[in-house]
Amino acid sequence: MRNFLKHLFGKNVKPVLAEPTKEEVTTALAAEPEPTSPPTGDLNAIVVSDIGNVRKNNEDTGLFVRLADEGIRRFKGYLLLVADGMGGHLAGEIASQMAAEIVSREYFQHRDTIEKSLMRAFQLANRQIYDESHQHETFRGMGTTCTAVVVHNEQIVFAHVGDSRAYLFKNGQIIQLTEDHTYVQELIKKGEIDEAAAAHHPERNVLTQAMGTKPDLRVDIGRCILPFDPGDRLLLCSDGLYEYCRPDDLIRLLRQESLPNVAAELVQMAKNRGGHDNITVVLAERTTTSIQPPPRETREIEVPITLDYELPHE
Repeated sequence: MRNFLKHLFGKNVKPVLAEPTKEEVTTALAAEPEPTSPPTGDLNAIVVSDIGNVRKNNEDTGLFVRLADEGIRRFKGYLLLVADGMGGHLAGEIASQMAAEIVSREYFQHRDTIEKSLMRAFQLANRQIYDESHQHETFRGMGTTCTAVVVHNEQIVFAHVGDSRAYLFKNGQIIQLTEDHTYVQELIKKGEIDEAAAAHHPERNVLTQAMGTKPDLRVDIGRCILPFDPGDRLLLCSDGLYEYCRPDDLIRLLRQESLPNVAAELVQMAKNRGGHDNITVVLAERTTTSIQPPPRETREIEVPITLDYELPHE
């Protein structure tokens, strides 16, 4: 898999998806924070991905990127991302990993504004996935959702395509930052069905936008008007989570103190209620104190990635 990605991106580019250690194969916790001056602070984050109860492979990718270079980190912030791939054979897995690779690499390598950097990264990832799907018959029709959030000081900026989601948990309330790019969401906006009907609609998983399926891509770019304060939490997830967890479920669990426990319980709830799809959770909170030690390994969890890396030199 990584040889294939090296073929795509070149031998001289240090891969963003680092080879996971034994501990990272199940859960991943952000590196020990370095001292920073307010209001930048630091982030405590965890990535958990599970194959679920039915699927034979995991087509999700979850990512948290914390640059080792403090200067660039102060300028570009932290990146969180979830991608949910689609396509036969290993195509969905390839598409979601390509999205994570390209978006994270391109975002940090260019000194544009956050919004421009995210847009450029999404457009480039879309084009490369689309081109790859047309060069290899095995990957024909592959694509992926992609939801990325940048935390810069107290600001939250997101880029989004597909039906993965980003939520802000603030003051005991859950706020959905992204809007699903689905057929049923279009019906809701037209007033033809309500949220309750959409939850059980037979075509609720039909996407209207996905990365890599068309040469041109419409990307939602937004900046949250609410600050990301200490005590707030960010949740990025694939539809394998939120299809089984109601907003009140999310609120109840996000109120818990331990971030690793919250992530594990969210995944387990989705599995207990069906788990028909892969389930990926990326959680982050601002912290000004030392973070908790990593949780004990649980071998049910797969493919999480948390990075603390140096940028490759061009």
